[in-house]
Amino acid sequence: MTLEQILEHRRAVRKYDPNKELDTEKVKECVRLATLAPTSSNMQLWEAYHVTDPETLKQMAVACLGQGSASSCKQMVVFVTRQDKWKAHAKAVLDANIADVMKNSPEDRKAHRIALQKQYYAKLMPLVYKRCFGLLGIVRKIAAQIIGLSRPITRQVTEADMRTVVHKSCALAVQTFMLAMSEQGYDTCPLEGFDSRLVKKVLGLPHDCGIDMVITCGIRTTGGVRGERFRLPFDEFYHKI
Repeated sequence: MTLEQILEHRRAVRKYDPNKELDTEKVKECVRLATLAPTSSNMQLWEAYHVTDPETLKQMAVACLGQGSASSCKQMVVFVTRQDKWKAHAKAVLDANIADVMKNSPEDRKAHRIALQKQYYAKLMPLVYKRCFGLLGIVRKIAAQIIGLSRPITRQVTEADMRTVVHKSCALAVQTFMLAMSEQGYDTCPLEGFDSRLVKKVLGLPHDCGIDMVITCGIRTTGGVRGERFRLPFDEFYHKI
């Protein structure tokens, strides 16, 4: 399919055909494709939990408030944020970037570029991702406002801001996954209605991860899509400056 066809195919499906199964490996491949989505500073602070076990799916349907999409789906993929892994990911990205510089950069630029990578991932990332009951975020916010009096600076640096950044990055992966599923001819529905504590309990997730979205997966049945797609007029979205 073309990109336009994929986008037209993707709808929020509320009821799936009980007689049509999904190829688990194809769904897994769609998750792999989701890893190609961009993330802030390439930190990749998200994970996906692919649920195929029938009993777990029943428990997840309860956690998703008994919605028809959750009760009838064949599989689920739960996308979560893992802000707690910032330190390990920063080191992994730094190591990869240094290796890339050593392999591909001109000899006279290597030292400078490695120094920049170390400054970014070994100093800046700890500065913005560390948490302490919101207190560090307040300090960062005050510092940003003061520095911002004399030059442009990123001002979204509170702990709540960084949590939003991580969720935005995860959402890019979620959208990539859903489009990949559409390309396979599979259907999905992103759910916001769920009991996050219960989802974590069912999947055995750590308490400090964030549930970004629960994506139900299957093949639509008659009445699975509620009516024609409605979008507000394009002029309300598009502003040329």
